[in-house]
Amino acid sequence: MALKIEPIGEVVEGRAEVADDYWGGVESVIQLDDSEFPLDSVLGLEEFSHLVVVWHFDQASPSDVEYHARSPRGNAQWPATGTFAHRNHRRPNQLAQSFPRLIKVDGLRLHVTDLDAVVGTKIYDLSPYFEEMGPRGTIREPAWPGEMLTDYWAEKS
Repeated sequence: MALKIEPIGEVVEGRAEVADDYWGGVESVIQLDDSEFPLDSVLGLEEFSHLVVVWHFDQASPSDVEYHARSPRGNAQWPATGTFAHRNHRRPNQLAQSFPRLIKVDGLRLHVTDLDAVVGTKIYDLSPYFEEMGPRGTIREPAWPGEMLTDYWAEKS
């Protein structure tokens, strides 16, 4: 059975252009659907420093989805890895997860920074980040993600 979900909001301010790097310092606004959600649906959210935001790469084409192993960003210096070892729009449902810092709650407008979704992106879920629900134990990863993402959170000059 397929899951049918509707967006709960949209990114209405922030970065407009899709790019692989330089997301640092970008302030964005998520506008929650005011026809669906009452103001008290965000009550208490301002007490949290970070959110978990689930969004859709809705500006990417479904034809971009790739199931085979490939080198990240097409860089042959990094090993070919399978679809589920990537965090980009070429995944089966083109869903993404970000962990932006919450700056302020203004009604149903959530002001955030470090959200790597562009204006117009549909938001499908959000919740506060609970430190206790984050990764447990030692984090392990190969070298290539750190190399690839060196400039990801750098500010655009």
